[in-house]
Amino acid sequence: MVERSILASGKGKRMDVIIHIPKGIEEQLEAAFGRDLAQAAREALAIEGYRTERLSLGQVAELLGVSTIEADRFLKERQVPLLYTIDDFERDRKALKSALAE
Repeated sequence: MVERSILASGKGKRMDVIIHIPKGIEEQLEAAFGRDLAQAAREALAIEGYRTERLSLGQVAELLGVSTIEADRFLKERQVPLLYTIDDFERDRKALKSALAE
């Protein structure tokens, strides 16, 4: 069973999700991921969200409460490839060329 509640926070709304886990499975998960299962769940959502292109790098950073550089490092450490296409490269190249011309 999953419970959800929407709470007001400083920047807008925040959703708290409560997941009921059977004790034996909880112990297994804590042994694998440490005692902070809430953080492990956020990290898993961030990885899967980014991997499936449902979250941007900036959104991963916001979800984890870190900078985009730290989020990039987090994803690389977990062997999640950077989603950066040729089109992204060309757009960045043109923007840089334009900025340097000014």
